[in-house]
Amino acid sequence: MLHELTVENYAVVDRLRVRFHAGLNLLTGETGSGKSIIVDSLALLLGGRASADMIRSGESRARVSGLFDTSPAMAAILERAGFDGGEGELLLDREIWSNGKGRVYINNRPATVALLKEMAAHIGDIHGQHDQQMLFDAAAQLGMLDAFAKARPLRAEVREIFAEWKKAADDIAALESSEQEKRRMLDLWQFQFGEIDAAGLQAGEDVELHAERLVQQNAGRLLDTAGAAFEALYDSEESALSKVRWVARKLEELARIDPQMEAVRQALEPVMPGIEDAAYQLRDYLGRVEANPARLEEIETRLAAIDKLRRKYGNTVDEILAFGEDAARRIAEAESSAERLEELERRRQELAERYEKAAAKLSALRREAALELAARVEKELRPLAMDRAVFRIELEEAPWSESGADRVAFLISPNAGEEPRPIERIVSGGELSRVALALKTCLVGTRAAAKTGSAEMQRTLIFDEIDAGIGGRAAEGVARRLKALAAENQVLCVTHLAQIACFADHHYRVGKAERANRTVAEIEELGAEARTEEIGRMLSGQKLTPQALQNAAELMRAARA
Repeated sequence: MLHELTVENYAVVDRLRVRFHAGLNLLTGETGSGKSIIVDSLALLLGGRASADMIRSGESRARVSGLFDTSPAMAAILERAGFDGGEGELLLDREIWSNGKGRVYINNRPATVALLKEMAAHIGDIHGQHDQQMLFDAAAQLGMLDAFAKARPLRAEVREIFAEWKKAADDIAALESSEQEKRRMLDLWQFQFGEIDAAGLQAGEDVELHAERLVQQNAGRLLDTAGAAFEALYDSEESALSKVRWVARKLEELARIDPQMEAVRQALEPVMPGIEDAAYQLRDYLGRVEANPARLEEIETRLAAIDKLRRKYGNTVDEILAFGEDAARRIAEAESSAERLEELERRRQELAERYEKAAAKLSALRREAALELAARVEKELRPLAMDRAVFRIELEEAPWSESGADRVAFLISPNAGEEPRPIERIVSGGELSRVALALKTCLVGTRAAAKTGSAEMQRTLIFDEIDAGIGGRAAEGVARRLKALAAENQVLCVTHLAQIACFADHHYRVGKAERANRTVAEIEELGAEARTEEIGRMLSGQKLTPQALQNAAELMRAARA
């Protein structure tokens, strides 16, 4: 239930705060006074679409905030989303910025619009004139029937099976359409793989060959340079090792006379093993390096073969090998396509059988629910001045889809003696409003119950001009139906009819005023006397007459009877 609504910088609203109550809350006011702003702001809190155009002119941000009760189902959703799900009050905030972005807060913590939408079924429901037009849509009619039948789990199962069946069918079609192309490409893939495989490449081989070629191309220079270095270090009378040894002996003689020179001698000791180690490595290197023209030719031939493959299949041997592996995979796929096609056909047939069973079960549930819903709608239409109306729900077999194998049509005969026909061909605007209210009454709570499997606490039902196109006895019937709904749900209703307004448990007047040369919307909860005046105004028009006040008082007394 909605306890308090705060709206800031939204449309013509500067700042507005209003408290709502249990029961029937009615909003009245002149056309264009801003009544629908209340409904639109509540739609934002239920996850509706936001737009920067909603921001009051000259402001950078609009904000809507609502304080609701928390139900067990809402608490469970919040806990799954990582919020504190404790029962109590629920504070929803939504901001819209002039750059088109916005923020959502739940109990002062950042949240998402998706979470608002998930919770919306448990918080409230908005019914406006657009929703009445949805009665003409076959998909919307099917959705209403499924909601009444509590078919959400079964419909989800059908949707899942259908998605898998369709994917299998699409895979078969794609495989069949590409079969000719695969056969044409198979020769090319086999040639590519054969050419790469015949080369016997090893990973990193090209890098090693380039290094070895560089050595072979410079073998003479390498031998000369390494030999000279070996001789200078080790293999001559004037080698570095000989000189260091001579210096070491002289230092040893000095240390015998002057002990201070022992430290110098010891500093020289590591030098000789280092020179010897370097000399031995040069000697080993000289033993390995050999100018081999035959080997250089082999390397050049191998690199030429690799270069030929590189121009077609990749810049390195590793890339060429990867290309070959991909070609092998394509060959295997092409050669096994028949087996794959057979496997897909089996899968499609299995899914088709599962779909038929699930769809048949869903259809049976719908047929049973259609009879019950039609009977209930007829019952609801009687007090709405449509006591002779006949309402039927017709189910026909339809092509397979994610919603099942049924096509639904809502049929109605508003007058006795007429055959029921599709609702879009028969009803007037006033009749459509009453049918919509009757359906809404029958569907109240079914969405939440389908999710939780149990009764929900009081929800907020919002009706925006449900009285469009009706009057007289039908208006009173609508009012009494709203009053009955308000016994178990909080109802907020925008109305232009005094016959409906007189049934309010709480009456609010919405109007416009001018402040600082700007128009602002205002809302005021009316007391008993102000209510009588407002209903009198609705009866008489611009000039409030004593007779209108008397009629208003009589209407209010009759509503309480």
